[in-house]
Amino acid sequence: YSSNEEIIEVIDLNDAEQGPDDLADELEDVDFEDPGNGEDNEGWETEDEMEAEAEQDDSELTFTKHTGSVFCVSLDPVTNSLAVTGGEDDKAYVWRVSDGEVLFECTGHKDSVTCAVFSHDSSLVALGDMSGLIKVWKVESKEEIWSFEVGDLAWLEWHPCAPVLLAGTDDGNMWMWKIPAGDCKTFESPACQATSGKVLPDGKRAVVGYEDGTVRLWDLKQGNAIHVIKGQDGHQGALTCLACNKDGSLVLTGSVDGCAKLINTATGKVVGVFSVEGGRAKGSKDEEESNSVESVGFCNILPLIAVAYLDGTLAIYDLSTQGLRHKCQHEAGIVHLQWEQSSSVVSTCSLDGVLRLWDARSGSMVSEFRGHTAEILDFTLNRDILGVCSVRNHLNFFPCPPCREATLAITASEDNQAKVFCLQRPDR
Repeated sequence: YSSNEEIIEVIDLNDAEQGPDDLADELEDVDFEDPGNGEDNEGWETEDEMEAEAEQDDSELTFTKHTGSVFCVSLDPVTNSLAVTGGEDDKAYVWRVSDGEVLFECTGHKDSVTCAVFSHDSSLVALGDMSGLIKVWKVESKEEIWSFEVGDLAWLEWHPCAPVLLAGTDDGNMWMWKIPAGDCKTFESPACQATSGKVLPDGKRAVVGYEDGTVRLWDLKQGNAIHVIKGQDGHQGALTCLACNKDGSLVLTGSVDGCAKLINTATGKVVGVFSVEGGRAKGSKDEEESNSVESVGFCNILPLIAVAYLDGTLAIYDLSTQGLRHKCQHEAGIVHLQWEQSSSVVSTCSLDGVLRLWDARSGSMVSEFRGHTAEILDFTLNRDILGVCSVRNHLNFFPCPPCREATLAITASEDNQAKVFCLQRPDR
């Protein structure tokens, strides 16, 4: 026992502690910390915080194959495991969301790829570039199965339940093809751009917005316009976006005139008009420039709609009263919004490069995701069918039937990157 007592006495911590203190003093002399900062801990924390602020990246994966801005992104609707992106480099890639591995490159485009979308059953992917060249690839065989050239392309969309592709062009036409046979039908209108289009859930009708503010509801089988909303009923400027509710009974349109209009698809009547006060875009030099509507959407579970404006305002309106419920302000203009399929959360991407999630019931921000160094140009959410976890830089997916929230977002940015964000965070 006496030997143990001696050992205890020999370990003299007072003397031993002088070494680390002296070393810390020497480190201070070598300017490892900011000059003038006397508190060691505070100095290191500040440096870490500055680094984190400059390099904060909340994404799980970054796709870096593009050498120019990434303009569009789509997620395969069946498994949510594949993404397709198109960019300024005239290229498009189909790649795995879990690890970023390229399945195949969609070659042959002559201009920036601005449209990229999977078919309803995920078997086909359609791509369109600014010159009007459209190509369709079969995902399983990685082969191009169809191509066609139209005028300058404005939008591209698949039919919700058939291998039928629709497109709108600058000459005012809407095109419809059966893929891969190529049987074609055109829907002609006065010579102004068909700026946006959407096939309604019944698969029998499509709504198209035009540069002159007109909205047309088309019968896809007969080829005629069922309703034409124009003049005072139409918009006073070009259509920028449109969306329909779950059963296709209502369509919401947005325009550069700063208004969103609610249209009954059965009657063709405008049943609601929505706008925010102010009327001019934030930072606008031209006093006449209106606060353009950039994106619109319906909530699937509550009678709410969302309208995103160029000045950075996300407005939540109550459909039953048509009153403004909440204004969610962004620091920069909003590019796109998307509601989660089975919740009251609406996501936005904006010119400041941040993806934000908002609770439409309260108007409060749920969370935000950073990582891009330039504006986000497009994003998409998964369909609430999968859980996701990250293990060693690899995203693992698992069936999640009770899940009511989107678990994954993929963004496309002007910084030449696409990013995968896991939305299942503790703050949700």
